[in-house]
Amino acid sequence: MESIPAQIPSVHGSSGGNRVAIIGASGYGGLQTLRLLREHPFFKISFLGGETSAGQHWSEICSFLPLDDDPLVQDIDFEKISESSDFAVLSLPNGLASQIVPELIKRNVRIVDLSADYRFRSLSKWSQTYVHEAQKYRRSDHELCKEAIYGLPEWNQKSISKADLIASPGCFPTASLLALLPFLNQGLIENDGLIIDAKTGTSGGGRNAGQKLLLSEASESIAPYGVIGHRHTPEIEQEASEIAGREIQLQFTPHLVPMVRGLLVTVYGRLRDPGLTAEDCTTVLNAVYRNSCFVDVLPVGTYPSTKWVRSTNKAMISVQVDTRNGRLVIMCSIDNLMKGQASQAIQSLNLMSGQQQETGLPLLTFYP
Repeated sequence: MESIPAQIPSVHGSSGGNRVAIIGASGYGGLQTLRLLREHPFFKISFLGGETSAGQHWSEICSFLPLDDDPLVQDIDFEKISESSDFAVLSLPNGLASQIVPELIKRNVRIVDLSADYRFRSLSKWSQTYVHEAQKYRRSDHELCKEAIYGLPEWNQKSISKADLIASPGCFPTASLLALLPFLNQGLIENDGLIIDAKTGTSGGGRNAGQKLLLSEASESIAPYGVIGHRHTPEIEQEASEIAGREIQLQFTPHLVPMVRGLLVTVYGRLRDPGLTAEDCTTVLNAVYRNSCFVDVLPVGTYPSTKWVRSTNKAMISVQVDTRNGRLVIMCSIDNLMKGQASQAIQSLNLMSGQQQETGLPLLTFYP
């Protein structure tokens, strides 16, 4: 990963196009992406693709979000996509994107993938983490896994601007890494004993029905899941290890809370210098994210709320220090469907096309 630069023009931006295909448009990630691109001043939606929704007009699927000329959702046809589009955003189940990406890359379509298929540098690591998907989908795209750029713009801006394939991070890794990386990068916290406590709304489970996402199950309740071995754990560890310069193993526990959207992580780590104060650590965050328009560092004593970032591409971060034990507490809130998914993907698209990264992205929530 890189340090955070000022805005860098893309080598592709001056000659690149603005046509974007959305593959998997009817899921939550696809819907958010489509809504943002629909109002974007530069990009134009050029192709809608899907599997179960193919053959239907968009108005049959989503009448509350109309598109000009009511386009037909088409089968995933590589030639049609490459002829109509310069970019593609893939919002597909894990594993399926890997069957599409190599063919589109061959045809010079630049891709932002919202699935986990290219987040790991190693295909074998992906196969170990996504066992069911690895059994269902045969893959041999080792080189693409190595070449894909991890799409956390606050840390990989220059690489994203030049990339042909972006592996957009998961929602939990986005919030966790934005909170954790500044302190690992500066060597201010110990590498061992890191704990991430995370809470997210039900939309994080996607649009398909599941028992735990039923109103009668999720309402008036909070419950942990994936307590040991959640799929996002090795993704967070991979990026944290790269910054720290040594292998990081951490404890990550997500919880499902009874709200639709929003995500909050609380990260615990032990300071190497127990004399550091919360004000010192806030100064570190302000220095690291000084050029990041989407990261708000809150004053000491003000703690982030998911409602403050709802429907925006913002991340809000705050810190506190327990002087009794030298432990640093870092809190970060994001909208799991926006900064944790769709709007972060468009932030990467903006960089890839040479636009200002904030172009077409919301900065302020509708409150309350």
